[in-house]
Amino acid sequence: MGADELLKQNLAIEPDVQNFIGFVLKSVGTLGGSVFAASIALLKLLEQLRYAGAGVGQPLTVRLLLQEQQLVAQWGDADRFGIVDFVQQPPADRVAELRAFLENSVALVDPEILLQRNVEMMRRFDESRAHAERELADLQRNLLQRQRELQESTLQAQTDALTGLFNRRAYDEKLKSAFLHTMRQKDSPLSLMLFDLDHFKEINDEFGHQYGDAYLNKMAVVLREILREDVDMAFRFGGDEFAAVIFADHAVACGKARLVLQLMEGKVSVGITAINSNTPDALTLEEFIRRADDALYQAKRQGRGRAIVEICPSQSNGLCTSPCPEIPS
Repeated sequence: MGADELLKQNLAIEPDVQNFIGFVLKSVGTLGGSVFAASIALLKLLEQLRYAGAGVGQPLTVRLLLQEQQLVAQWGDADRFGIVDFVQQPPADRVAELRAFLENSVALVDPEILLQRNVEMMRRFDESRAHAERELADLQRNLLQRQRELQESTLQAQTDALTGLFNRRAYDEKLKSAFLHTMRQKDSPLSLMLFDLDHFKEINDEFGHQYGDAYLNKMAVVLREILREDVDMAFRFGGDEFAAVIFADHAVACGKARLVLQLMEGKVSVGITAINSNTPDALTLEEFIRRADDALYQAKRQGRGRAIVEICPSQSNGLCTSPCPEIPS
């Protein structure tokens, strides 16, 4: 069934809607239909158009069609509304005159209405932009919150619950990262210090777990005091085993070991190893850790309460184990 388009109009603001209703009534009268019957139908049409979004600042395109002997309003993909039926098919010349009149009327819309439309469209645009900015701000806040939660979760997963130091998982990750960076860049030294609290089992058994926990926390406090915050790192493996990764040479590490022994009343064994610009490129992370572990074993074997450093001199392919200077033996 063919349709003859009489009018196509965007109903962005209320004056557009009122104009369209006026054009419909003009069309009904011109084509010989009942204006009274059309007025009643237009009340329902207005309701449907407003429900579809007419007059709220966004363009709603509506077409006025003559479909055989019926005047129809159509919008959207398939929405249509029958306005009035004509007793007989309107003459073609009258339809052509009406179409020309409507086209001319729409083209010469009152400038005041055009201004109102522009103002309303800008208001709608500003509201949409403000809404988008609020949504973006909410998204950014949510993202920051999720990032904080992730950081807190990661920190908890890497933290020893008793002492607040890094745990064994963090030790494996952070030591590997520091070792690989130092071996690759060779621009600064790196030392690994392993600590074992002497006779901790006997202390724990004699004085109880509460005292033992306090003793472990004392060691954690000591490590925090001697290490540089946000530079060096301290770890508790579990039990009475601790470690420190410091970005300094073995001489500095020995000095820190001396402080630990003083603050812990000489009841700690310490094993130290270090790498620097002269360290052979073939050194592996496993060998690096083994050196510190061997030095710790030597400290305990030689009577505990002392620090042993194991390094590989540049002029030798062998290992060198010796007491830290000025450490009581």
